[in-house]
Amino acid sequence: MRATPTAISDVLVLEPTVFGDSRGFFFESFNARTFSAATGLSPTFVQDNHSKSERGVLRGLHYQEQFPQGKLVRVVVGEVFDVAVDIRRQSPTYGQWIGEYLSAANQRQLWIPPGLAHGFLVKSEYAEFLYKTTEYYAPDFERCIAWNDPELQIAWPLDGINPTVSTKDAAGGRFSKI
Repeated sequence: MRATPTAISDVLVLEPTVFGDSRGFFFESFNARTFSAATGLSPTFVQDNHSKSERGVLRGLHYQEQFPQGKLVRVVVGEVFDVAVDIRRQSPTYGQWIGEYLSAANQRQLWIPPGLAHGFLVKSEYAEFLYKTTEYYAPDFERCIAWNDPELQIAWPLDGINPTVSTKDAAGGRFSKI
């Protein structure tokens, strides 16, 4: 596994070692020893999640005010543009965002540490998105920043479409108010 830092140094792009031949491929999507050797981190994951969304669906930007979740995210069908926003007030990259294309084809994963907001836009006909979390989902503490917050200026690759968002996500707050 190769771990590559992003502009937010704690956010890592992970590329597994893939073994493939004419029959298909095999790779370990998570191995605690390999993850730790590549990243220097040893998170404890407590929950696995799986979502499926159609083209143009935009989910996020989600975070938990208490019990912040670290997330190891990947796509097993389709492609998404995945975004992490640093909302840690003491961080040198506070208010910055990174975006990465994750797909079944590139098999990349993204490690998003606790204290960041997260969202994604589905670019393919549909996408299945898997992620492991370091804390349990705590709906009483879940918060959402507006995906189109003018202060963050996230360059979502919308290609002229109006994204489909949930009612909850459409009511997302402003970054300056968190």
